[in-house]
Amino acid sequence: VQLQASGGGLAQAGGSLRLSCATSGLIFGNHAMGWFRQAPGKEREFVAAMGRSVQSTSYADSVSGRFTISRDNSKRTVYLQMNSLQPEDTAVYYCAAGHPITSAIATQRMYAYWGQGTQVTVSS
Repeated sequence: VQLQASGGGLAQAGGSLRLSCATSGLIFGNHAMGWFRQAPGKEREFVAAMGRSVQSTSYADSVSGRFTISRDNSKRTVYLQMNSLQPEDTAVYYCAAGHPITSAIATQRMYAYWGQGTQVTVSS
């Protein structure tokens, strides 16, 4: 199983970036997909997740209304559209795949597969 995250980079505050996570080796449509991030000196935290159904999404309070998670099952890819970026969004962003129960969709240990991470840096 491989998850390849891409799309990170440098953005100015108020700008946008779109992250992608291409997968292989798993039955994509059977997995929930999540995005997590880790800022320097901090623990990795939940950002957003989408269940097997596109109607099932969850966001961290800090990104709700600014970030949007989506998935394209035909391309076996999950996306994270990040708008109105702020310096505190600076982190390494990781995508993950798993079978979390709905109430634990934000729980990292519920995800079995992880990508390598992509750096997002937001300047003020």
